[in-house]
Amino acid sequence: MASHLANIFGTEQDRVNCSFYYKIGACRHGDRCSRKHIKPPFSQTILLPNVYHNPAHDPVCKLTEKELQEGFDAVYEDLYCELAKFGHLLELHVCDNVGDHLIGNVYARYEWETEAQAAVDNCNQRWYAGRPLYAELSPVTDFREACCRQNENGECNRGGFCNFMHLRLASKELVKELRHGQRVERKLHPPKNEGGGGWEPSKREGGRGRSASPRRRGSNGEDRWTRK
Repeated sequence: MASHLANIFGTEQDRVNCSFYYKIGACRHGDRCSRKHIKPPFSQTILLPNVYHNPAHDPVCKLTEKELQEGFDAVYEDLYCELAKFGHLLELHVCDNVGDHLIGNVYARYEWETEAQAAVDNCNQRWYAGRPLYAELSPVTDFREACCRQNENGECNRGGFCNFMHLRLASKELVKELRHGQRVERKLHPPKNEGGGGWEPSKREGGRGRSASPRRRGSNGEDRWTRK
């Protein structure tokens, strides 16, 4: 019996625990859900809910696709550079859904659970773009299962209200550059303790790299990170 319960834990066959919460870290029913949402005491993944607001969802938005992409790249760069300071950042994903439980959600997965905890502790004392951040550990471990496969193929008919993640993607060149910077910095300055090594962007490539609050393309370069 115990092995059977372990095998169905967090799946659709589990009648006690919410499969959506364990799969995508959020549930459209929230606290009203008839199944349990048990927050993990430790995890490699953190969730920052309602951080990114896509201007394209505003009916009066007049920005071009290029301007929208540049604006998102600036936000992604901001988040990556800051979150990588707490450890080895393996994945960073931003939701483009419009449902209340997924809108603007940012997920970051670290190499070690201690790094994720350090990021949660720090981000809960921070503001970004004039709004307070609320960070928590997330049960999500496999983003391939959390993302909408139909959306990836351009076939999802639910649009932004889909209950699975529709990711907003940063430019490939930017993602490649950020990952390379973190990889080089960790090679030059390996972490001294397991789960205790972050990336200081300002040291990147001999000091040429971005600071924790990088200059935003097409903006005045204001610092969007503040403490509560």
